[in-house]
Amino acid sequence: MIARFKDLCLDAADTHALGAFWGRMLDGDVVDLGDGDTRVDPRAARSDAESLWVNRVSEARTVKTRVHLDLRLADAGPAALLAAGARLVREPDAEIDWWVLADPEGNLFCAFPPRAGARPGPFELVVDAADPAAQAAWWARATGGTVDAGDDGAASVVGAAGFPWDHWVFDPVPERKTVKNRQHWDVDLTDAEPTALIRAGATLLREPDDAISWWILADPEGNEFCAFARSAG
Repeated sequence: MIARFKDLCLDAADTHALGAFWGRMLDGDVVDLGDGDTRVDPRAARSDAESLWVNRVSEARTVKTRVHLDLRLADAGPAALLAAGARLVREPDAEIDWWVLADPEGNLFCAFPPRAGARPGPFELVVDAADPAAQAAWWARATGGTVDAGDDGAASVVGAAGFPWDHWVFDPVPERKTVKNRQHWDVDLTDAEPTALIRAGATLLREPDDAISWWILADPEGNEFCAFARSAG
């Protein structure tokens, strides 16, 4: 293990409006960070890794989001989510048994029916991938998880260090990544710098500088993520 999942970040044009929306989705408190960004802290969170950081960006969303959360519903349908501001994109049909929704800035997420014994709220992080098995294997090695191969071509990482949900899913899609992801995850390094990640195949995009104190990297399929140095002591 050379990294530990830290949290999830979402780009936004209006961080306060989008933070408020996700606060309703996740039953969380919205924290104004004082720099234009917000953070959503789910009230029932079992770790800080369940927080969602909403970061202000100037560029608009132009393509389908390649990273999204899957939520387990408390009710039989998504009426409460729609009343809270979600937009219905697709209903269950012959191909899927869940709802596809969008937040106010068009970022997609999925809502699944209740399941006995399952806690309502996020249960999966889903990432589009050209080679799901390779992507899952890479992140499993980086975070100390194991790979669970699905029958539909998807592959999941389970037991990743710090990961707060049930599955980290890499889902097969035909289209390649072409623009910066609007949703990304952060990791805490086990070392003082990301040398091991880079040796393992990550690409260094930006080093710490006067504006940021962390590294920006990309995994083998170009998904951006931020890496934070191990805390002293």
